[in-house]
This record gives sequence, structure tokens and C-alpha cells, in this order.
Amino acid sequence: MSHCGVNAFHLFKSREGWKITQVTDTRRRNNCQTEANDATAEIDALLNNWHKAAATADEDVFFGSMAPGAVYLGTDASEKWKKEVFEEWSKKYFERETAWSFTPKNREVYFSKNGKTAWFDELLDTWMGICRGSGVLQKEGSSWKLAHYNLAIMVPNERVQDLLKMMKEEGDK
Repeated sequence: MSHCGVNAFHLFKSREGWKITQVTDTRRRNNCQTEANDATAEIDALLNNWHKAAATADEDVFFGSMAPGAVYLGTDASEKWKKEVFEEWSKKYFERETAWSFTPKNREVYFSKNGKTAWFDELLDTWMGICRGSGVLQKEGSSWKLAHYNLAIMVPNERVQDLLKMMKEEGDK
């Protein structure tokens, strides 16, 4: 059991030193977080299932995990979609066996003070190489929904100049 509460110690100073004469123990289970963080596990499961839904072309689970009006930011500057537009755009991908496959490598989840908003970042193995996903989730009733997701391709710092040169050359064509 986690220690939720306050212990009060009554002390008495004797010739031999301080002695505890009474302990008031207020530990309790109600409203006490006993697991590392159940919400983190819920969010990990939601995001893992969301990525799996794309990998198995399960459109219902993929879009069902997103809040109404959610935003998805892709890797191209033009790829800023509200959920409904993203759903329409991606239909051709979800008609295949795999829409796309992103495998999470690690993820960090953070929470607002009231516990109703969470944000995260994750590294992903993708067909584009290592990418970073980040997003915001909202608690709706007893479940979490993805409200905002941003996908970014990781470019090693030592390759940025090469990338900028290539993009400039491509822009000149």
C-alpha cells in the first residue's frame, strides 16, 4: 500500500535521548494512488493500440481513439488535418492491409495538475527512419482520447546542411 496520509509522532525526551511514545497513523486506501500511475498505463495502451490500428488498417479503432475535432500534423507543411478531413484523406490507406506502420521505441507521458489532460512524446521506428510523435490527450469520462498529434522526421544535426541544400536544389526545379 502506498503511504497516503500523515503520521504524527509523539516524542518524549529522556536521559537516554528521544523516544517515540505514540504514533498516529492516517494511511488510507481511498483516493490513494497505489500503482505507479494507472493513467500512464491507460495512455500507453491507447497509443499502442492506435499505432497497431494503423498497422492493421483498423479504421474504426484508429479514428475512434481520437477526440472529435482532433488535429493530426503530418511531416509535410501542408499536412494539418482536423480528424474528419484526415479520415477522408486516409481512406485509401485504410483500404490496404496496412495503412502505415509506426512502432513506438520509447514514450514519456506527462499530466496536468487536475489529471484530465496529458501530453507525451515518443520515438517511432517508421519507413522514414526514426520519427518523433508528440501529442495531447484529454480525459473524456473514464477514457482518454487523442486531441492533437504531431509527427516529425528526425534529422541528425550533422545532416541538416545537406538536407537544406537538397531542399533548395529541389525548390529550384
